[in-house]
Amino acid sequence: MDLTNKIAIVTGSGQGIGRETALVLARHGADVVVADLDIEAAENVVKEIEKLGRKAIACKVNVGNKNDVNRMVNTAIETFGDLDILVNNAGITRDAMMHKMTEEQFDQVIQVHMKGTFLCMQEAALHMRKQGKGKIVNISSISGKVGNMGQVNYAGAKAGIIAMTKVAARESARYQVNVNAIQPGFIDSDMTRAMPEDIRQARIKDIPLQRPGKPEDIANAVVFLCSDYSNYITGTTIEVAGGRSM
Repeated sequence: MDLTNKIAIVTGSGQGIGRETALVLARHGADVVVADLDIEAAENVVKEIEKLGRKAIACKVNVGNKNDVNRMVNTAIETFGDLDILVNNAGITRDAMMHKMTEEQFDQVIQVHMKGTFLCMQEAALHMRKQGKGKIVNISSISGKVGNMGQVNYAGAKAGIIAMTKVAARESARYQVNVNAIQPGFIDSDMTRAMPEDIRQARIKDIPLQRPGKPEDIANAVVFLCSDYSNYITGTTIEVAGGRSM
């Protein structure tokens, strides 16, 4: 899965799944725009990528802001001369039971996940369509399929990303731009390690593979969808969840 000289943008890549995705893309040869609201974290990832022998730049971006997104894509093209890959990974949680969730908590999650994914796809696809090539990977969540308690905003947004992926894939196919999604399951992260241990263990027991996923499990699936091995795959969703929702 050689991505040598491919140019990638990974949103929310200052930490977690996004960071690992940026690093794995670089290990396979891509140059990366590390896009994150936390510019210091993004710059640290840039240094890690440069140690791998690839080029990278940090870009501060609020994916829910159209001007920020336009600047991010333009910066990638101006710096590297092209854009081959977009990974929409940026996300937040504002969990609360439905009867307690505020309108602000709902709007914040929709703004980042759904509007952010839309704006980034819209801007990147304009360039990719002209070039007649490109790979877009949207990070959804198994929550968008099974629904987690306290996440009516998050689960709704992640389900919406699947629908947007299918529409974007249909609209982009004639231009040889592939659009797919990944639904991560229970992933070992700062967020999941902060859960009460009894709840965490109960979640793990629900996974047939009997372990939480690792960020690199998601990153490896992203690399596949960004490579030539997936050229005849579009509009689909890959579950990387250890069999949780079989």
